Amino acid sequence: MQAKIIVADENINFKIIKKLRESGFDVYSIMEECGGINDEDVIDVAKEKRAILLTEDSDFGEWVFAHGIKISALFLCGIITVKWT
Repeated sequence: MQAKIIVADENINFKIIKKLRESGFDVYSIMEECGGINDEDVIDVAKEKRAILLTEDSDFGEWVFAHGIKISALFLCGIITVKWT
């Protein structure tokens, strides 16, 4: 079974992206690859890569649930405090 790619929206703190990569996850960072693109284009990237979309932007919930946009998975993060050791 092929591992899932995570598409990290540009609002995801780079420390989280770095930790995910260090843990063996394949993370495509919108900020690194194509920062400034609109939400529809972020969704297109996630769909093209058949990836999990990681974001803090609640607008993506509306795209997926209210508008019926199909993506592999959406992980909507809240604001949390993370202490890296």
